[in-house]
Amino acid sequence: MAKKHTRQVAALPWRPGDNGLQVLLVTSRETRRWVIPKGWPMRGLRDHDAAAREALEEAGIRGDISAHVLGTYSYDKRREPDRRMNIEVDVYPLRVRQELSRWREKGERSRQWFDAAEAQSLVQEPGLAELIRRFCNASGGGEPEEPTPGLSDSFWTRFLRRLGHKS
Repeated sequence: MAKKHTRQVAALPWRPGDNGLQVLLVTSRETRRWVIPKGWPMRGLRDHDAAAREALEEAGIRGDISAHVLGTYSYDKRREPDRRMNIEVDVYPLRVRQELSRWREKGERSRQWFDAAEAQSLVQEPGLAELIRRFCNASGGGEPEEPTPGLSDSFWTRFLRRLGHKS
């Protein structure tokens, strides 16, 4: 059956850790894979605000979300046994400020903090692993190896400094 192409928005939850940035991952509901909070764009909300809402519903977190797309990755979403959709996901960094003890999807998902390298190894989508690597590498004060199209070379460092991460 033919694939349908569509788009989602996601939050990349992060916080400063002792050895660099940490990333919060959640499990998907059906396969229990490690993913980041994501969902469909929402009418009446800017995409980064929709990503922040998904983070609240799926992971029970609140924080400061960037209006700038960190990057995009794709994956195949299974809709039925013989039907798949290719999904493009726009990712927005979210500096976590609060973790709730109760949230909408708590009984359906688990959440856990990981160091950047471990988070990269746990996600199955290569494009998402690469986004995590680039974002977390910028926390060391260096520039990304390859700038993401549409963002200046120093976006990563400026973004982290603006949110209070010392480089």
